[in-house]
Amino acid sequence: MQQFKLLNSIIFWLSQKRWLVIAATVGLIFYLVPTPAGLTVEGHRILVIVVIAIFLIIFEPIPLPAIAFIVLILEVLFSIASPNEAAKSFFSDAVFFIMGSLMLAVAIVSQGLDKRLALGIIRITGHETWKIVLGFVSISAFLSSFIGEHTVTAMLMPVGLTLLQYTKKDPKQLRNLTPLLLFSIAYGSAMGSIGTPSGGGRNVIMLDYWAEFGITNITYLKWMSYAYPMLLIEIPLATAILWFTFKPEHRRLDTAVRKLTVQVAKSGKITGKEISAISIFILVFLGWVFLSSKIGLGVVALIGVVLYLIFGLINWNDLNRNTNWGVILLFGAAISMGLQMKDTGAALWVAENGIIALEKITPNIDILRWFVSVVLTGVLTNLLSNAATVAVIGPIVLNMGGDQVIIGFSTAIASAFAYLTVVASPTCMIIHSSGLVKSKDYLRAGGKMFLMSVTVLFFMSQIW
Repeated sequence: MQQFKLLNSIIFWLSQKRWLVIAATVGLIFYLVPTPAGLTVEGHRILVIVVIAIFLIIFEPIPLPAIAFIVLILEVLFSIASPNEAAKSFFSDAVFFIMGSLMLAVAIVSQGLDKRLALGIIRITGHETWKIVLGFVSISAFLSSFIGEHTVTAMLMPVGLTLLQYTKKDPKQLRNLTPLLLFSIAYGSAMGSIGTPSGGGRNVIMLDYWAEFGITNITYLKWMSYAYPMLLIEIPLATAILWFTFKPEHRRLDTAVRKLTVQVAKSGKITGKEISAISIFILVFLGWVFLSSKIGLGVVALIGVVLYLIFGLINWNDLNRNTNWGVILLFGAAISMGLQMKDTGAALWVAENGIIALEKITPNIDILRWFVSVVLTGVLTNLLSNAATVAVIGPIVLNMGGDQVIIGFSTAIASAFAYLTVVASPTCMIIHSSGLVKSKDYLRAGGKMFLMSVTVLFFMSQIW
C-alpha cells in the first residue's frame, strides 16, 4: 500500500513537472552528442544550457528564480566559468538598472497617479472614441519609453476599465470597444518600449553587449535619435489598425468621461507627495540622459530609488513585496548566458552555421542578416520573454558581420513585436487577466501589428 502511494506521488510529480524532465532529457542528449567541428567544448556546453533555459522559460515548470539559479549552477559545473567569473557575469550595471527601474515603477504606482493621468489624456483628446484610442496609444508609448511597458499597462488598464464600466455596466457586452481600448494600452506600451534604453531590459542587454564586445557605446539620447522616429511613425498606424479591427459600438464616450471627471474631482487636488514623486522621476530621467555614460544607467536608477525611500514616498516593505525579484534574477542569467556564448565562441559558431544553412534559401547575405535579426527575433519574442530572446539572439547577430549597430538596433526593436499570443509579453498577460479579451483577439489585431512593425523597421533600417 505504501509503495502504491509512493508510485502515485512520483507519477503525479512527473505529470506536474514533465517539462522540467523533458528539458533535462533534451539537455542530456545534447550534452552527450560529440562536440561539433569548429566549436569548443565550453561553447558546446553553453549551448546545452541555452537549450535547457529556453525550454524552462517557455513552459515555466519551475519558478523564474530557480531557472536563473540553474543557469548559474550549470555554468560552474560545466567548467564554463569559475564561481567568481559566473557571479561577475551574472550581475552588472544592466541588472542594477532593471532592479532600479522595477523599484521606481512600484514607487510611482503607489502614489495613485493613474486616474489623474487618464483625465489629463482625455482633456487633450476630447470625448470622441478614436481620439481617446489615439491618446491611449500615444501616452502608453511615451510612458513605456521610460518606466517599462508592464508598469504602464498596469497603471492604465484600470482607467480603461473604468471608462468601459461607465459606458456599460457589463463591458463584455461591448465586443469591440472593450478590446479596442485595452489593446490600445497594451500595444501602445509594447511599441513605446523601444524608445529609450530604459524602456525595456532587452535594450539594456543590447547596450551591454555592444560595450562588452567592444563595438560601440550608445548614449541615452543617441538611442532615442535612432528609435523614436520609428515609434512616431508606428503610433498612428497602430491606432488605425486597432480602429478598423475593432470598430467600436460608441463613437463618443461623453457619459463615461463625465463620471471619470467627477471621480477625480472627489480625490481632491494633487498632493505634495505626488508632486515629489513626479519631480524625482524627472531627475532620474535627466540623470539617464546626462550622467549614464559616466556612472551607468543602473546607478542612476538606484539613486532614484534611494531618494524615494529618503523622502518617505515608499517604504522598504512595500518596495520589497511588490518588486519582481524573479525577473531581476532571470535578467542576470540571460545576460550571463549571452556573455558566455560570446566568450566561448558559441555565438560565432551558430552565426556562421546559420548563415551557411540559410544561404540555401537565398545567397543575399544582407537579406539573411535582416531575416535573422528581425523576423527570427520577432517570432521568438512571442514565445520567450523579450529579454531572453535578445540574450540568446544578440551575440549571434552581432557575429554575423555587417553593421553591428544597425543589426543590434534591429534585433532589440524587433523583440518588442510581442503582439501575437497571450504569453507574448507582460502587457498581453495583464489585459488578458481582465477576462475581457480572448486569445483570438490577439491574432486578429496582433498579426496586422506584427506585419506593420516589421515593414516599418525594414524601411527605417534602410534609410535611418
